[in-house]
Amino acid sequence: MAVQVLSRRARLRAETSAEIRATALKLMAEGGPDAISLRAIAREMGMTANAIYGYYPTRDDLVTTLIGEVYGDLVRQAEAARDAADGPAARLLAWARAFREWSLANPEGFRLIYGDPVPGYQPPPEGIEPEQRACADLVELVVAAWPTAAATQSHGDHRWEDFDPHVTADLRAEHPDLPPAAVALALRVWGRMHGLVTLEVYGRLRAQTMQPGKLYEAELDDLVRSLGLN
Repeated sequence: MAVQVLSRRARLRAETSAEIRATALKLMAEGGPDAISLRAIAREMGMTANAIYGYYPTRDDLVTTLIGEVYGDLVRQAEAARDAADGPAARLLAWARAFREWSLANPEGFRLIYGDPVPGYQPPPEGIEPEQRACADLVELVVAAWPTAAATQSHGDHRWEDFDPHVTADLRAEHPDLPPAAVALALRVWGRMHGLVTLEVYGRLRAQTMQPGKLYEAELDDLVRSLGLN
């Protein structure tokens, strides 16, 4: 009997915690990042502020949980699409298309992790695992393309010191012959994917085109060609 009571309590707590996170995203969608506060969420849900602090002691705890959950959802979708494809070009395209599809389906989540920062938010010093995984996934896609792409790219004067050591430490250990120009290329590839999707999510393309998807596909086609992958 005691096990059943604990199970029900845990289930109700998980449901309330999920509702808190959903309410936070709703408030952000309506009022921007400034609208995320524990007191505002408590009012929206009809809870007392003290009650909500029992789930998330601080607003930063809530935001960190939200970012991890949102990033995790994106990464799972992008990785599933990537893993269903074969070859560097197809895997890169699958990842990019899944990123856009997820972003359009989850605009509030996109704004949280890629848009306007939550004022005053301090991320944990150890980082957020799904965010780090998303970065590593994209770098690995470019690593797979590098043997072909290297001949078409400017290596510039990039040095390892140009990049965050947390980004490069594992990469250098796993791929000791990889030059820093490959990391620069990964960032440039990300910029091309992210740029058009951001414009679309924020509604900046509506006055210019009725078919933003076609623009994105054209950009991906040009990206693959620039990497020498087709």
